[in-house]
Amino acid sequence: MTQTIQSPVNPSHAVFELFVQAQTCQDVKQHFAELCRKLHVDPKNSRSLYSTIKERLNFWKAKALWAKLDKRASQELYQQGTACINNKCLVLGAGPCGLRTAIELALLGAQVVVLEKREKFSRNNVLHLWPFTIYDLRELGAKMFYGKFCSGSLDHISIRQLQLILLKVCLLLGVEVHTAVEFQGLKEPSGENGWRAKIEPPSHPAAAFQFDVFISAGGGRFVPDGFQHKELRGKLAIGITANFINGNTTAEAQVPEISGVARIFNQKFFQQLLSQTAIDLENIVYYRDDTHYFVMTAKKKSLLERGVILQDFNDADQLLAPGNVDHVALCLYAHDAAYFSTGGQLPDLQFAQNHARKPDVAMFDFTCMHRSENASLVRERRGKKLLIALVGDCLVEPFWPLGTGIARGFLAAFDAAWMVRSWGMGVPHLKLLAERESIYQLLSQTTTDNTSKVYSKYSIDPKTRYQSVNLSSIQTHQVQHLYDADKSRPTSTRQKESGSRKSVSGYEELLKWCQKHTTGHKNVKINDFTQSWRSGLALCALIHHFQLHPIDISSLDESDSVHNNQLAFKILQKELGIPPVMSPSGQIDKLSMVLYLTQIKDALSLPPKGRHLSLLHFNEQSNTHHASMPLVSPEDRPVPPPASVPEPIETGIEGNGELCYFCGQTMYVVERISAEAKFFHRSCFTCHHCGITLRLGGYTFDKNTGDEDLRFLRFGCLRVDGQNRSFKVRNVTFRDKKMLTSRVRPVFTLADSMDALRAALALSIVQALSACLFLQEELLLLAEDHRRRTRLRTGEVLPPTGLACP
Repeated sequence: MTQTIQSPVNPSHAVFELFVQAQTCQDVKQHFAELCRKLHVDPKNSRSLYSTIKERLNFWKAKALWAKLDKRASQELYQQGTACINNKCLVLGAGPCGLRTAIELALLGAQVVVLEKREKFSRNNVLHLWPFTIYDLRELGAKMFYGKFCSGSLDHISIRQLQLILLKVCLLLGVEVHTAVEFQGLKEPSGENGWRAKIEPPSHPAAAFQFDVFISAGGGRFVPDGFQHKELRGKLAIGITANFINGNTTAEAQVPEISGVARIFNQKFFQQLLSQTAIDLENIVYYRDDTHYFVMTAKKKSLLERGVILQDFNDADQLLAPGNVDHVALCLYAHDAAYFSTGGQLPDLQFAQNHARKPDVAMFDFTCMHRSENASLVRERRGKKLLIALVGDCLVEPFWPLGTGIARGFLAAFDAAWMVRSWGMGVPHLKLLAERESIYQLLSQTTTDNTSKVYSKYSIDPKTRYQSVNLSSIQTHQVQHLYDADKSRPTSTRQKESGSRKSVSGYEELLKWCQKHTTGHKNVKINDFTQSWRSGLALCALIHHFQLHPIDISSLDESDSVHNNQLAFKILQKELGIPPVMSPSGQIDKLSMVLYLTQIKDALSLPPKGRHLSLLHFNEQSNTHHASMPLVSPEDRPVPPPASVPEPIETGIEGNGELCYFCGQTMYVVERISAEAKFFHRSCFTCHHCGITLRLGGYTFDKNTGDEDLRFLRFGCLRVDGQNRSFKVRNVTFRDKKMLTSRVRPVFTLADSMDALRAALALSIVQALSACLFLQEELLLLAEDHRRRTRLRTGEVLPPTGLACP
């Protein structure tokens, strides 16, 4: 009788299984190191690591992963991993954006090292995923590493799980990831050494790593020297996040998620919440992932009444300072809101722990949002150049209700990798910087609607992702300030760039004009377009020189920059019709300041009689960027009085949101817009005749159709107005009909566009900030609206408009 003898399981296969299923950062690294030992692979041999593991690990479960990674690596632009073969890259931060950037750099063939201050991945908060990010992660094998990836009705994932997925891919591709290492700055080249990092502990092997590319993904609190941030400040808005333990029971799985509900859409629920718990919210979201995750916007008054905030302050930093917050009361506030919003279906709510082993609940202020003025720069010391780029929160701070954080973070990671590819292929640094800044202009305007829908074609090439991208919208002379070189630069290099410097004459001419007309004024010295204008005295000196308005410049205090700037802005807007480009207390943005001064110079060059008329009217060529804009406070909105006897809630809030007016499918807060009291997906808002996507600022509405059958309530693009007069035009300004026939030319200002946004601003914080993101586009529609009115008065036939139908 023969006996069948089973061969022992291959040890490397078992270790690979442990690596794939690992649920902590340390376990992932340990199992990967063990896998390398079992396969006799040197993990420090980064460029051949992946191919060697793939060759030696003949495991059927791994082959599906190899197929996905090979498909990505086979893209032509990687040049079989040789595009950046001579580059060494340091990535700061092992967050999702830093790791995603590291993956692309490794595919390009660069040697990549990632530094992370934390030792553990402990962030439980849940991220909303756009469709392209889901596709991208699936193509990297996310489903193999995390079987529940996007398996629910909503598309989201916890930050911790996303980090683990990307970490595993990084390690397989040869990226060195060092945790518990604190970055303290850059070390300039000295002797034979190139650029290195100051780190703690200083004896760590990463301290000796020399690199020519530095990618900062260290979060909003870490911005390298040389970068400045803009600030968009609104009125007070307080967010609260809370994570509760998910026991993964059947009962918990049946509780419907809340994709996002705002007060305006379910006033009864919020009134009952207030009357029964004294909790007053603007909106609330519930996602079920590794934890039960809740995020909400709370009103200050209710936080004071419940004792969460101890003392009221006007300053947001003082208001939410740790010493002014009762953490126990905050936990009770979040617990009660979560329990009530789920209809009591989660009775055993226990807080998950954060990295400090405390209840994972946090209160934060999203009154301000920051974005970097620039995405990259080049620094040269002792003949050694360093390319520095930003990705993630330190580039553009996300706004959680819109779910833009990880999507725009990944787009920025791809854009940064595209720039590094150009760097590795020897593209001149000024051309490279100009192209990167041209692409960066698109990032904050990016939505799910204006990016390409062909996700299978996505790559680091911007043209595969953005529907319309002009890689030369910013010229090389506009990024000269982003090249920081020491005086020891070789003479040949300076001579080589002398030709390009001639094109900066426009800046030099404007600077000389400003210096000429401010000479002799105390405490006014014009050397640049940023610091020289911070005190506001330089603008006042221009006003005094041209006698635009009586002003005693000697009485102005140099230290009171807010008053000086406010005075100058007011006079220039009144006398020349030029709106300010920033708040009196805001940061000075060079490009905005150049544009502002150019408008002043052009206006003052006109004859005195023609000045006022030419600039008080809407300037069609102006593209002034308003970096600071007041928002409507949630607490200033009228709220209907609560019902005298609120009815008991039978169930929690519907998890699937409302239905789209056009397609009848579920829609969520982050993707919902409204017009004519109807709510729908932005992507469904199309012209009834030609199918073009419509904008809230420019569409027509068929007033002859009623509500008997809602699907026949038709919307059209503006060109329909010239063909079918039964359509009613709904334009940006919403002015009286007399404006169409008035012989008096209307004056268009930023206030006109705010009329269009005010309705949305009054609805909820989510819709308010969403509307602000589209302000730039609506301002362009203002120009088109003005041209239409002019032609209507003269009886001229209206041509098709490219603004309403892009």
